[in-house]
Amino acid sequence: MFTITVASILLVVLIGLGLYLKSVPIFEHSSFWQLISSSEWKPGNGKFGFLPFIAGTLWITAIAVILSLPIALLTSLFLTEFSKTYVKKWVFTALDILAGIPSVVYGVWGVLFVVPWISEKLAPHFVEYSTGYTVLAGGIVLGIMILPLLISLFVEIFSAVPREYRDAALSLGATKWQTSKFVILRKTFPGILAAVILAVSRAFGETIAVLMVCGNLPMVPHSLFDSCYPLPALIANNYGEMLSVPLYESALMLAAFLLFIVVFIFNAMSRAVIYRIERKFK
Repeated sequence: MFTITVASILLVVLIGLGLYLKSVPIFEHSSFWQLISSSEWKPGNGKFGFLPFIAGTLWITAIAVILSLPIALLTSLFLTEFSKTYVKKWVFTALDILAGIPSVVYGVWGVLFVVPWISEKLAPHFVEYSTGYTVLAGGIVLGIMILPLLISLFVEIFSAVPREYRDAALSLGATKWQTSKFVILRKTFPGILAAVILAVSRAFGETIAVLMVCGNLPMVPHSLFDSCYPLPALIANNYGEMLSVPLYESALMLAAFLLFIVVFIFNAMSRAVIYRIERKFK
């Protein structure tokens, strides 16, 4: 069992090391800062600027968190503090279904409903023309995808608060909403932050659904109605073409390595905070 445990840890190290070694050739051509700060993506000319892809990834992830966080928080508070048992049963069943739906189904749903809604209903109020394949579409689809994870984490965190805290607040005359707002949310704020970080790390790696609705144009988005090209979509779209262009493989491996590092850091941060919360409540 110890050997298997160590092997699982080494597997993570080996994946990171393998991605780094595959990325080394491109560092001999350009510096790391040049690669992440340049907007020119012309593989045929040996120009690999990752800024549009990094910006697209950050835009979509930020929109997803902004849209899903309030919904997840209020839903979790309702389930833990206000709802009846039969309501929890049905809601948790629906969340399990949402969590189990393949990414491509979310992508198809986004193409059929979200993209036309943005193009025909929303965008005309703000811009002259939009195809609908935008950072906003990617953020909406991704936000719905991470909702089940956020709600599950929040429910576990809120449920970990001892009953005595609630009883003390209610005995002092606080309403249920005041107890939820000033006791539950304040007491679990570090855990909420950790859950958001974990959801962000999950969102960074989503590929197919986002790829289908974001437009896939290598440009730095300047508004919600611009197209974008996230890092996972870059890898998924172009990996088959890498053999014909020098340094293309190394560039795509660098994109994968950047995602690996970001997800690793976010997961480590969230796990550290959740561990502290669990120790505090024990």
